[in-house]
Amino acid sequence: MRVLVVEDDDAVADGIVDGLADRAITATRVATGAAGIAAAAEQAPDLIVLDLGLPDIDGTEVCRRIRAASAVPIIIVSARDDEVDRVVALELGADDYIVKPFGMRELVARIHAILRRSGATDRGAGDEGSRLVIDSRARRVLLDGEPVHLTPREFDVLEYLARDRGAVYRRTDILRDVWDTTWFGTAKTLDAHIAAVRKKLGDPGWIESVRGVGFRLGEP
Repeated sequence: MRVLVVEDDDAVADGIVDGLADRAITATRVATGAAGIAAAAEQAPDLIVLDLGLPDIDGTEVCRRIRAASAVPIIIVSARDDEVDRVVALELGADDYIVKPFGMRELVARIHAILRRSGATDRGAGDEGSRLVIDSRARRVLLDGEPVHLTPREFDVLEYLARDRGAVYRRTDILRDVWDTTWFGTAKTLDAHIAAVRKKLGDPGWIESVRGVGFRLGEP
């Protein structure tokens, strides 16, 4: 996965590039709108993270120009949190909008969600060197090279945990993001799906429980 970061703030840009690198995502950074437009055409990235407050060209105009030439997914990251700014950016072709400050976990989750919808991602984050491979585009799971047959919801739960292997995900976040934003069901639903995935993977150590918090994907 190749991500282009168009951001003039060095601290923010370095944080994004380093944070993506920690998750095996290759990112390059440019600091101006003109450079972003040129890099989008020359590098053909899989996704663009675009700031609105650029020193030469407003980010909304950069978004419009890139969208006119390419269907590459674009995530806006901006300190502007007015509804008008969000609406304008989305109407110009942005795929998502995140208000600064934001966490890397949220950004990575949104990147994977967008690429999953667009079919641009081949496998889940962090699969390199693991016995467990999660192919997001084909919605397929392999364990030691053998297919693991999961229900659609079981796959969604496992893929969610695989976005940042080793990170602990809270129960409430999993229920909200895997089911939907208006989910008000019981946590027992999540427990049942976790138990089913553990059984199909053949070792409960793949999904570790963190008491009072949630779950994380391990490597037994």
